[in-house]
Amino acid sequence: MNLRLVILLSFISFTVYSQTKAVVSPNQKIKIELVESKTDQTNWYFKVNYLNDGKASGVIERIDLGLSRSDQDFSNNLTLLKTSQPQLVKEEYTAIHGKRSKRSNTATEVVFYFETSAKAKMNIVLRAYNDGVAFRYEFPEAKGSFVMKDEFTSYSIPKTSARWMETWNTANERTYIEMKGEQVQNQEWGYPALVHVSDSSCWFLLHEADVNGNYCGTKLSNVVDATKYKLTFPNPDDARGTGKSAPNITLPWKSPWRVIIIGSLADIVESTLVDDVSTPSKLQDTDWIKPGLVSWNYWSSNHGTKDYQIVREFADLAAKMGWTYTLLDWEWDTMGNGGDLHDAVSYIRSKGVKPLLWYNSGGDHTWVGATPKDRMLNHANRTEEFAKLQKMGVAGVKVDFFESEKQNMIQYYLDILEDAAKFKIMVYFHGCIVPRGWARTYPHLMTYEAVKGAEWYNNIPEFTFEAPQHNSILPFTRNVVGSMDYTPVTFTNSQHTHITSYGHELALSVLFESALQHMADRPDGYYQLQEEAKSFLKDIPSAWDDIKLVSGYPGKEVTVARRRGADWYIAGINSEDMEKKQTILFPFLTEGKQYKLTLITDGKHDKDLASQYLVVTRNSIVNVALLRRGGFAGSLKPIE
Repeated sequence: MNLRLVILLSFISFTVYSQTKAVVSPNQKIKIELVESKTDQTNWYFKVNYLNDGKASGVIERIDLGLSRSDQDFSNNLTLLKTSQPQLVKEEYTAIHGKRSKRSNTATEVVFYFETSAKAKMNIVLRAYNDGVAFRYEFPEAKGSFVMKDEFTSYSIPKTSARWMETWNTANERTYIEMKGEQVQNQEWGYPALVHVSDSSCWFLLHEADVNGNYCGTKLSNVVDATKYKLTFPNPDDARGTGKSAPNITLPWKSPWRVIIIGSLADIVESTLVDDVSTPSKLQDTDWIKPGLVSWNYWSSNHGTKDYQIVREFADLAAKMGWTYTLLDWEWDTMGNGGDLHDAVSYIRSKGVKPLLWYNSGGDHTWVGATPKDRMLNHANRTEEFAKLQKMGVAGVKVDFFESEKQNMIQYYLDILEDAAKFKIMVYFHGCIVPRGWARTYPHLMTYEAVKGAEWYNNIPEFTFEAPQHNSILPFTRNVVGSMDYTPVTFTNSQHTHITSYGHELALSVLFESALQHMADRPDGYYQLQEEAKSFLKDIPSAWDDIKLVSGYPGKEVTVARRRGADWYIAGINSEDMEKKQTILFPFLTEGKQYKLTLITDGKHDKDLASQYLVVTRNSIVNVALLRRGGFAGSLKPIE
């Protein structure tokens, strides 16, 4: 009976695919159709639909397709030669760090085979996942080298749909703008972009994955038409005009994946799709890759690493808090006041802490002159430097100021990762690209900045007022697609003050995921905390086995639960200028088990915390009072 059912389903699926050129996700919730539009010339586009509780929603009515190569266009006058039978892609893998350890790359895949009027071939590989869509272009022919002139991929989004987008900038360090209707702006936008489908419970997030040296990074542009977001190559003047905007390709060739995460807000936040579609790990030995918390002196003292005594204080902080690392940021090569780099590394290691070291990415692509500036630029320099670091006992490097997503810079990122792996050096990119799935391919890539983070309290007074709302948008946008080093959890003030509460700041340790989580405050900021909060920050993991969105809405509030082993951690923030009552539910807990909840909440005022201890189960309800711009954090440990 079961065999007959499988055969029947296979026949039905084949019939549907062959007649409508559609691909359906394994859970039957997402359907993508390839549509032929005949005007003066033939155009092809995708249409994406979402089925939720028996109701179909049009997610994206039109995704225009095509490429322009230096020899010809692959957009108009394309003939569809054939469509492959649907294949199930199913791959299980384990991630060393990130939002979830056990991952599944499972989708229905169909390949569309096209031909131009000049008989040149282009394939489009389309995958329907339970939480989204991914597609990529292929040139299957064995020979040929060309310049890619343009990509015509374009997402149609009506003005009636709300969206949260970040103005394009090379460092990816702006706040998100919420837009709808006549508020929609025409300009260039960075990834990822979040959209709430009009009159629907469906959301989607636009991104790209598996970008490599065969292409460039792209961005979104609706400059020409406010409702069409076209993929666009880097600006020629990025990186001080170095590097070519249009990538060079050699056949056979595959583009990066164009990724759309689709579903509820929980589906968006919990998705690992960007990693799932990316190239599997190139490393055989990964035992040396260790996520961890990091003490960081730059936020409280912008030139702190020049001072050996300050470096010692932050090494002591990491030791006292049980954190794994301390970062020596820029200017370590001019360290004084009692010691130099070798003295600092020796002292740090004597405390049972591991040092990380900052580098300028260097070269003519950046205006920043901070040294060392030339030690990452080429293979010979890198391998010489990494060999020294390995001998000294430096665990990882932070490389800064890339300022471009042109093809040459994409290759530079990957070259650093390739060389660092040979010496078992972990890598953290700063002033950089938003994650593109590389942490799966190179799991020693621990985190990226690519966010307007707490560092901006140093830079402008406006961030004081932007931060609360910004913090509640990031879990739905930037942090969805990969580790995000916001440099959180600051209780004291830098150059410009906070207006977030201590509860809000404590919550960021769970709310924001980063495999190297740089705790940015000065030592006294942590030492003066009450014991429950200090214990919480000593205990907090930096790599997770699972994630659940408990509740929230971008720009208003968000509560997230994360699991490490059998223990859960939960945190929530209020971004609005009014007090709130938050009801916490625990459906993510194991049925039949009791947990001890240590809950740390806002106290009587912004700089006060209150603690309570409760026994909870999956069916418990806990009410929490949040101050304006407040928050809470808690741990849940099973009672045996």
